[in-house]
Amino acid sequence: MGRKKDKPLLENVLIEAVAAEGNSLAHVDGKVLFVPQTVPGDVVDVQVRKMRKGYLEGYLVRLVTPSPHRLQPVCKHYGDCGGCKWQILPYPMQLEAKQQQVVDQLSRIGHLSLPGISPILGSERQYFYRNKLEYTFSSRRWVLRGEDPDSIAPADRCGLGFHVGGMFDKVLDIEFCHLQAEPSNALRNFVREYAVGHGLSFFDLREQTGLLRNMVVRTASTGEIMLTMAFGPEGIGSATAGGDDDDPIAISLRTLLPGSPAADLLDAIIKEFPQITSLNYVINSKRNDTINDLETHIWAGRDCIYEQMENLRFKIGPKSFYQTNSAQAYRLYSVVRSFALDEKQLAAGDKYVSVPEHPVVYDLYTGTGTIALFLSAMASKVVGIEYVPEAIEDAKCNAQLNSIDNTVFYAGDMKDVLNSSFIDKNGEPSIVVLDPPRAGIHPDVAEVLMAASPARIIYVSCNPASQARDLALFAPAYDILAVQPVDMFPQTHHVENVVFMARRAC
Repeated sequence: MGRKKDKPLLENVLIEAVAAEGNSLAHVDGKVLFVPQTVPGDVVDVQVRKMRKGYLEGYLVRLVTPSPHRLQPVCKHYGDCGGCKWQILPYPMQLEAKQQQVVDQLSRIGHLSLPGISPILGSERQYFYRNKLEYTFSSRRWVLRGEDPDSIAPADRCGLGFHVGGMFDKVLDIEFCHLQAEPSNALRNFVREYAVGHGLSFFDLREQTGLLRNMVVRTASTGEIMLTMAFGPEGIGSATAGGDDDDPIAISLRTLLPGSPAADLLDAIIKEFPQITSLNYVINSKRNDTINDLETHIWAGRDCIYEQMENLRFKIGPKSFYQTNSAQAYRLYSVVRSFALDEKQLAAGDKYVSVPEHPVVYDLYTGTGTIALFLSAMASKVVGIEYVPEAIEDAKCNAQLNSIDNTVFYAGDMKDVLNSSFIDKNGEPSIVVLDPPRAGIHPDVAEVLMAASPARIIYVSCNPASQARDLALFAPAYDILAVQPVDMFPQTHHVENVVFMARRAC
């Protein structure tokens, strides 16, 4: 056993199992060792980087003997890019690990009484399943292992791709990504080559200077394409719409002048890719990349693209939220609907509170109203609440687009909006759908729902740990009747989980 910076080098370690956060684990001297980029059955040398009382963390130094399960990564950027960490793990083993993650977190964190958990719904596509990717420009790309920084030509110092894991100012230049179908890669590579060839400045993430900041590519199952370019305020040749020059909102109102470098780039894009349905831009002078509070401008085509799910159409703008795996989103929403409708789950006499034929449904954390609209046909009324005002406007627009008139949507902080007065105004819910952010729900929300006493609660979560904590709050009055994991993100450790609860009659 050697040493490096007082941290041991562990040799011939047998990797035993898949662990959380994309790691695998082994046991060394009575302690658990977490190691990324390994699979069960690997024998490896590991450099320890963190030593804690009960566990160690390390990184792979040498693959001594590869596991019979180990796959060759599909992507050339594997190991440098922070995404798709499970490319080396066969997909059935990925699904098994995600299923076990749901079991462990619901039982160990929530200490919940669980039914048999349904087998996870795997994704038909393990690659090219995303409908949205965001790329970041950087004036100083991540230097790859084996590269000599001093020998890199100036034109090759720029990067357009993804952030390196855990580093806000490091961007890995991507040649080909396997997550989104074309023209995603072709668009990114064209923009990079055009920018380098025309001397356009890539953003300096530390100094916060430069023209090119981000590009967001959306592709819909309908075949429509949206590209949104984010520019820094320098060198855009913009026409001022008034306002404070230090105010990011006012700056975002400015429009590009024809003949400016940014305008010429947009013209070149639409000429090269005439199939683009919607080409937009935003001027971002903030110190972060979010654009939800900034004005977006149409350069060519429509202001939106459309997604289709069964007989429903959804309008998607530059700021809209939509599940990034369209096919799995449909399966996820179908699970929610089946739980809302399925009387066989409640074939237990008078044990559970009954649901009227056309119930009032609350869709909390509704986003752009996709689940609300999906459930509208079975309900007398659907009430959606969401924090982001733009998302609520999208929800209202989508209801009108689909001629659905039994939905109402409200914008605001859930713990402030959802109270007894709100329920008196909108009607007591028989069914509540929860689909909160990763952090889960606020305790005040759980308290209001317990008082409202809906017959059914369907909890959708991208974080089974916070979901388990929240489910425990409902345990005094509700039984969990079904649990359905769904794999939305193959090649990653992330898992979506749907839990169906019914209120006991007494």
